Parts: sequence; C-alpha cells; structure tokens
Amino acid sequence: MDKRLFVVISIVLLSSFVHAAEVKEADLAGNWYTASRAQLEDQLKSYLDAAKPEKIDGKILAIIVPHAGYLYSGSVAAYGYKAVRDKGIKTVIILGFSHRKYFDGVSVYCGDSWKTPLGGIAVDTAIARKIISSNPRFRFQKELFNDENSVEMQIPFIQVALNEGVKIVPIAFGNQNYSDAHALAVILADLVKEGSDCLIIASTDLSHYHPYEDANSIDKHFIDTIGGLNAKELYDEAKAGACELCGLMPVTTSLLVAQILGYDKIKTLKYANSGDITGDKKKVVGYLSAVIYKDKIASPSSASYNDGTQTAIGEIRKMGGERMLNDAQRKRLLQIARESIVSFVKDKKRKTFTEGDPDLNRQMGAFVTLHEKGELRGCIGNMAGHGPLYQTIADMAIEAATGDPRFLRLSPGEIDKVNLEISVLSPLQRVKTADEIKIPGHGVIVKRGFNSGVYLPQVATETGWNKEEFLTSLCGQKAGLKPDAWKDPETELYTFTAEVFGEGEK
Repeated sequence: MDKRLFVVISIVLLSSFVHAAEVKEADLAGNWYTASRAQLEDQLKSYLDAAKPEKIDGKILAIIVPHAGYLYSGSVAAYGYKAVRDKGIKTVIILGFSHRKYFDGVSVYCGDSWKTPLGGIAVDTAIARKIISSNPRFRFQKELFNDENSVEMQIPFIQVALNEGVKIVPIAFGNQNYSDAHALAVILADLVKEGSDCLIIASTDLSHYHPYEDANSIDKHFIDTIGGLNAKELYDEAKAGACELCGLMPVTTSLLVAQILGYDKIKTLKYANSGDITGDKKKVVGYLSAVIYKDKIASPSSASYNDGTQTAIGEIRKMGGERMLNDAQRKRLLQIARESIVSFVKDKKRKTFTEGDPDLNRQMGAFVTLHEKGELRGCIGNMAGHGPLYQTIADMAIEAATGDPRFLRLSPGEIDKVNLEISVLSPLQRVKTADEIKIPGHGVIVKRGFNSGVYLPQVATETGWNKEEFLTSLCGQKAGLKPDAWKDPETELYTFTAEVFGEGEK
C-alpha cells in the first residue's frame, strides 16, 4: 500500500475515536453587543466600575439580572455581578428561557464550551449531566440556545466579572410549567448544597412597552411580591397578570431553591427602565438587579419541616415549661389559620385579622402543619416570628398550603380534607453542649457556617429516637453536615420547646 494513502486512512480511522469538542459560538455578537473583544471588555468593565451595590454581608445564592442589549440594561446588570465578585464562585448556573422556539420541558446545554468575543468559557458538563439524568423532561437540545439572549447576554458579564476558570451550566425553559420549576429546583438545591462555590443567575427583564409611570408601578408590584420569597405566589401573580416578567420560570425556580435551602433574604440592588437610559419614556422595558441571600451569622429564622413522620392529631403535647395558651386562644389561632387558607386558596386574598388578646399579640415563633389522611401535606414555620403571633399563624398557614416546595399548591377541593396543627415555639436558647439538650422535650436547631437545620420537639416522640439518633439525623439529613457535627464545639446548638395543638382535639 502506498505510504501516503496508509497515513490518510490511519488519520481518518483515528479521528473517529477522538472526541470532537462541541463549542457553541456566540450568535448575538455584533448585534446585541459589540463583536470587538477590546471594546466589549472595556464596556463591561466600565459598567462594573460605575456600579455601587450595597454590600451583602452573607452567603449569596442567586442574582436576578436583565438580558437586554448592554446599552439598555448593562448598567443595571452590573450591580448584580459586582455583588458576587471575589466570592470564589466556580460554577454559574444560568437560568434562561426560549424567546423564539417553543418546546415542552427544559433544555440543559451539555456541549463542552461557549465562545464569545472574550474567548471560550467551559461548560460544567458533570453538573449538566446530573441535571439531565434527574428528570426525563430535562434534555439537551442545542438548537434551543441559538439566538437566545436570555442566556447569551449573561456569559460575557460572567467572563469579565468573575474569576478565571469559572464554568457555566446554561439552562433554558420551554413552556411556563410550575412543576418543571419545582423539579429543577429540587435537583439544583442538592447540587448547590454540596458546596459554596455555585451561583444561580435568574435572567429576566420586567414590564414591557408600557408608559414610564405605568412601568414603574407594575415593576414595583413585582419587587414587592418577590420580597416575600414565595415562589408560588409570584407564579400565580404573574399568571394572573399582576406581575410582568419574561423570565418567570428562572425567577420562580430561584425562589424555590431559596425556600428549600433556607435562604430568607432578597435585596434590590438597582432598578431602572429603558426610559432612564434613553430618555424615551413612551414605551419602556424594566430592568432589575437583585440578590437572594442569607445572613452569615444570623440564627435560622424560618424553615420547612420535613421529618418523614406522621403527626397524630387529637393529642395535646406540651414539650416542657408551663402552658402558654388557654383553650380559647388555641381555638382562635386554629380558626385564623383555616380562614387564612380558605381566603387565599379560594379567593386569592389575604384575610385581615385584628386581635385584642395581648398573648396573641406577642411576637413568637410558630409552625403550621397540614395533614391529609394522616400524611404530611405541608409544613412551614418561622422560628422567631414576625410581628404578632396571630399574624405569624395566618402567614405560615398560607405558606404551608401554597408555598412548601415539597408539595403542589393546595387546591380548593382539598381544603376540607386537611387537618391543621399549630406549634407555638418558645424563644431560642443557645446551649454550649449537647448535655444541655433534653430528648424528648426539646426542639433543636443546629448551625455551622451557612448550613443549618431544625427538628421540632415532637420528632423524637414520634420516631422514638434517643438523643444521639435525633442529633445525628438532624446534622446529617437536615443540615447537610457531618452526622457527628453536633459533637464539635464549633457547631452552634439552639433549643426551644413547643406547645402543639390541632383541630379535632378535645
């Protein structure tokens, strides 16, 4: 055989066994933003230098940023990116959506890299594959990222604002399906929980093409709504037309992840609309930069309760200390909880209550738990309470019915099928060692760094756990810590008691 022909055949055969790297070329360079590397880098750096976001002293889970052309929204987006500079971020999960192609499900980009005028940026294919393998509705459809500004407009900002070597996981929603957001949030919460080096970006613009003053009003309602960090409330408000944002699914998913992991704060860093940039205020588009985070040193204030047990309605349990509420006060709180759920689920309105009882006006932590046929149907609580006890009960009842990320929203037809249980909590007490914890008797919060978890007092009663089993499960299963972290002096332990009562008790 001719030697040259042999070499050619060998190269062809060898190439069939070599992986050809899949690189996504930028589609919007030269149109939505400059194709010049130097000009693009200078432009984004100038936006970042000019941005003066309020300092966030805590762990940032996600940023909400716009995705219009940089001339319109770049100065606003810079506030979000400036807030996460120097945070040691290694992977950025970009939550976008498809403006131009409809599809049913979620597309997760699983190519090797994405190339912009600033160079290539690697895709974290390990995380992308985990997400895809978690749900048959998650798949890689690369054509759905073509010409998609909700994803691509974030990438040059990531390249300039964050550290070298950062990787991305681009994700695009198809239709606006709440169950898709919920399913994605569950897997993202597991992935983000594994380390502190992931950031979620929720890509969205706000109101579109309204007069300037109208846009400000519409966007203010959106900002007020997300202030409650309630994903289902935002989703429902947007579907009803009260909130206007194109990136509903990215923001909904981010709020769900926050609820699952206990991130309890959101702050608007910058709001403006295109009228502020161009001076043309006839038909404007709204832009927002915001951060979702939790305090670095604050004790946990709210959490969903998921211990895998069933609570027996009908037994009054008093976990230590004197009884805090009389029968009439308990009955009134149960009435407030149920009426709050009925009003919100059926009529989408929050019922207003006024109480003169001084005990019901004390600020106290509380959980509201729903059971359907003996099975847990939702449970949300606030460890410290916000405002008077009766208002905390009203708020937590609505959250348990509509905002627990583990369950679908309670339907009007289910209201009469659920039983309500309330746990009113004593103030938290910091203890030095586990020797001060009484099991059964105490509820416990464990906290170390950014990880925390809580078990209510009745968990030990219903599971039969001893103290070691209780604390080991709390650390390992709830807080994401080492199972024996409760033995370490650096781990913070807090105790509390609960007065627990439910409907149907005598």
